[in-house]
Amino acid sequence: MAPRLAVIGAGWSGIAAALEGAALGAQVTLFEMAPAAGGRARDLNADSGDGLDNGQHICIGAYSETLRMLAAVGVAEGEAFLRLPLRLVDARGFGLRLPPGRAMPAFVRAALGRRGWSWRDRIALLRAAAGWARSGFACPPATTVAELAARLPEAVRRELIEPLCVAALNTPTEAASGSVFLRVLHDALAAGKGASDLLLPRHGLSALLPRPALARLEAAGARIGLAYRVERIEPNVAPDHRWQVDGETFDAVAVAASAVEAARLVAPHDPAWAARAAALRYEPIVTVYAQSVGTRLPEPMLLLPADESRPAQFVFDRGQLGGPAGLLAFVISGADAWVARGLASAESATLAQAREELAAHLAGPLEALRTIVEKRATFRCTPRLDRPPASVAPGLAVAGDYVDGPYPATLEGAVRSGIAAARSLLSRRGS
Repeated sequence: MAPRLAVIGAGWSGIAAALEGAALGAQVTLFEMAPAAGGRARDLNADSGDGLDNGQHICIGAYSETLRMLAAVGVAEGEAFLRLPLRLVDARGFGLRLPPGRAMPAFVRAALGRRGWSWRDRIALLRAAAGWARSGFACPPATTVAELAARLPEAVRRELIEPLCVAALNTPTEAASGSVFLRVLHDALAAGKGASDLLLPRHGLSALLPRPALARLEAAGARIGLAYRVERIEPNVAPDHRWQVDGETFDAVAVAASAVEAARLVAPHDPAWAARAAALRYEPIVTVYAQSVGTRLPEPMLLLPADESRPAQFVFDRGQLGGPAGLLAFVISGADAWVARGLASAESATLAQAREELAAHLAGPLEALRTIVEKRATFRCTPRLDRPPASVAPGLAVAGDYVDGPYPATLEGAVRSGIAAARSLLSRRGS
């Protein structure tokens, strides 16, 4: 008889666990407390009807498990993403433009050809990158990104390291983990041809994975319960390492909910695990959607100079990514200070920043459409962070981008954790 697997949470980690469980022959039941799947990476159609996502997400070529999972549910990469060699370019055209090919040689060529930097700046970056590569992209665990980059010229730190750090870790450089940052660089620069490529979604995030994944699960016989909050999990009455979810018995349970919700469910069985999950701190991400009729930016993604008066680090031209022409998404990562000031202040400052930085490219007036905040977008990725483990007890595991592992809170981290949880739970049932 096929083992019965319950997955609690239908974000990307839960979807990955459910898909992997079904592929391994389990009878899957997927619970989700929200009315739609996708977690923190979904579109808002069901909520607002405006076709916007709850935040701007990107992938890179090194996201091998995410791409494998998308292919498994019938999503063609070429239709789902605009794939480009890595470009970190501002509105003036200054920045890194990696040519096609293997990432490390391409990075060297891009750094040497970077306009707007002195030769001292370019050579300093290459020397630092060579040192990181020689060290195996490792550093002492207490090192911050700011300390890691302390000897780099100010222009390199401001125009490359800082935006790259908040994009990857959603944590300011002075607080961000140098070890995790180097792991991200390793995957982007040392993982082979195409690993550093940008993959920019052409469709809403729900169409990218949640909807096709749920269709695939239903076709495989999975039971899906949306808008259902699991109240409790508890060991089966018989001591057989099975678990009950709200009174229904399963052979294994993967809790793929948020850290807060997972802590609530796990606390009766492992208070220490729940305490570690509850102790995580978070950084918000704010997305300001605005419209400028007739505008087309020189790149689908541009760097923006950010400081205490200019909030956004990136702008995405959604018109080049399958959305309405002139729709722009401004992203404020590591946005705790701006959330404290209030969303109206963040929106106003972003529009002022955009009108100044993009003046040469705006074809018409820039007007705000909607500002969205994800207050717990990612955990605050600090050095020596004590992340809770995936395993809780026999037959019970947790999946999520916050569980212990080498990755920051990314889609790839979420997907890998879900796959690992399903494999671990089902291999133990079969042993």
